[in-house]
Amino acid sequence: MNFILNTAAIKESLLSIASTDTHVATALDTVGYPSERTNPQGFTTLLKVIVGQQLSVKAAATIWGRVQTLAGENASPDAYAVISDEALRVAGLSRQKIAYFRSLCEHVTGGTLDLEALAAMPDENVIAAITSVKGLGVWSAHMYLMFSLGRPDIWPVGDLAVRAGIGRIINHTERPTEKQLQIIGDKWRPHRSAMALLAWHYYSNAPL
Repeated sequence: MNFILNTAAIKESLLSIASTDTHVATALDTVGYPSERTNPQGFTTLLKVIVGQQLSVKAAATIWGRVQTLAGENASPDAYAVISDEALRVAGLSRQKIAYFRSLCEHVTGGTLDLEALAAMPDENVIAAITSVKGLGVWSAHMYLMFSLGRPDIWPVGDLAVRAGIGRIINHTERPTEKQLQIIGDKWRPHRSAMALLAWHYYSNAPL
């Protein structure tokens, strides 16, 4: 399945929404259009997701660099199998994240997570497959769907910045809850990935 959440498609989606939604039109006038964000498909990207959980971008990059030094760039699950937990701890991974690493490796090598098959699966099946791995939740699956598979209608209601950004775009006095954002986003189907990107963009760039 082709990656279709590219810059041109994002702009087209947001233009379509803005034609009938004055809040979105105003947001675009304020911050402009977000650009595409892409990650490679596969095992390495999911490992990086685990490393980055609850860390700053800088800290995650530092630890990921150390992990790659141990295993090699784009290493396979088998390469991680021979690295000790102690070595991974020295690289900066918590015991919990090491367990998540091991779970991902076991799912991939055991065939219960077929990474090559994800691109042809419906969104719901991709979410089910990724969340079967210990440590990878719905948010992680949403990020993979958007940035690795380029799916156009993903709505990451669990992302605090998306909730805050959408709240500001539609002039909510408080950040919407997950349940509220789910309802709010229904009117933006089938372009919710573009709206999530706009929410991040607005949250980072709009004046307070």
